[in-house]
Amino acid sequence: MPLFEYTARNAANGQIQKGQVDVKSKEEVSAYLRKNRMILVSVREAPTKISLGGVGKGKVKTRDIVIFTRQFATMINAGLPLVQSLSILAAQTENKTLQEVTRAVVHDVEAGNTLADAFSKHPKAFPDLYVNMVAAGEAGGILDTILIRLATFLEKSDALVRKVKGAMVYPAVIFSVAIIAISVLLIFVIPTFQSMFASVKLELPLPTRVVIGLSQGLIHYWWMILAAMGGSVFLFKRYYATPPGRLQIDGLMLRAPILGDILRKSAVSRFTRTLGTLISSGVSILDGLEITAKTAGNRVIHDAVMESRQSIAGGETIAAPLEKSKVFPPMVISMIAVGEQTGGLDEMLTKIADFYDEEVDVAVSALLSLMEPVMIVVLGVIVGGMVVAMYLPIFDMMNAVQ
Repeated sequence: MPLFEYTARNAANGQIQKGQVDVKSKEEVSAYLRKNRMILVSVREAPTKISLGGVGKGKVKTRDIVIFTRQFATMINAGLPLVQSLSILAAQTENKTLQEVTRAVVHDVEAGNTLADAFSKHPKAFPDLYVNMVAAGEAGGILDTILIRLATFLEKSDALVRKVKGAMVYPAVIFSVAIIAISVLLIFVIPTFQSMFASVKLELPLPTRVVIGLSQGLIHYWWMILAAMGGSVFLFKRYYATPPGRLQIDGLMLRAPILGDILRKSAVSRFTRTLGTLISSGVSILDGLEITAKTAGNRVIHDAVMESRQSIAGGETIAAPLEKSKVFPPMVISMIAVGEQTGGLDEMLTKIADFYDEEVDVAVSALLSLMEPVMIVVLGVIVGGMVVAMYLPIFDMMNAVQ
């Protein structure tokens, strides 16, 4: 995204402020300034030589942000000044990208910007959820408490993501091994049998002819197979990048057997924990729903949350549009409705998130226990079937000799 330089007037005291923000367009610069209670005076795209504090040079892992946030909270709670705390963090962090980002944040804070404004210039390191919670902490004078909540939230969210990814690792490894084993058989072993059968001019059974055909196809047309696979991946990514494509594919993933159940439960956990953390930190319900929708990771969930936001803006409840989406389980809808009625929505959302975290654990364990024997059986059937197919003519030759 381009980097914009702006000059704005603070609506509270009339002071002129200058800064930079990394957004898609000038309209988003205006929206950003309005959100931070500033009046736009001028805006222009920054020269390309200006750096973003190193964000684009490397990746900032969630674990690095968690450690950064916890240490920051400890120093703020101990009474250290904001700039001194950030300077210490910049000096001791091992991630070079985060180190450069933190130094840029120190520079912006020293220039008079709020901490949230300084963080917002580096969205690759500090997403909207982080920025809005820090802004709420600054406004309420509870920055250390908010930072601890943020660290806890990031840890649990990262653990949830790792659980879901971990469930995919084992099948992917088994599938890769199966592909390699089958390819080796088709390319190196099957041709040897084919030459032997050709020398005796024996009529081959159908299974043997099929396996030999697959072997010849892989040997002579491997480039076409790779091109077709690459083209399929390219077209899939292009289609998934479109709103209708993403909506359709994300919907199919949620409806997939076993895996869809895990994705649905993890999406519910992420939605409820994110929204609960934002609301308990003082972020408005409308802003909280918008941020939660952006971090949903699934277009179907995103659309359901945004419809819920429109419902709230129109004076209705959150639960009704979520129920219409048919994405969230009835228990979640009922608990959210109770939370709205009792005024304890943030606590109710946290309880739902804790419950579904445990559900994801159970679902992942069930998936792994099911996938192991299934993959072994499938691999055994494929490889064993190929071996049997190649030995059938040998059995026929033995019977002919007898």
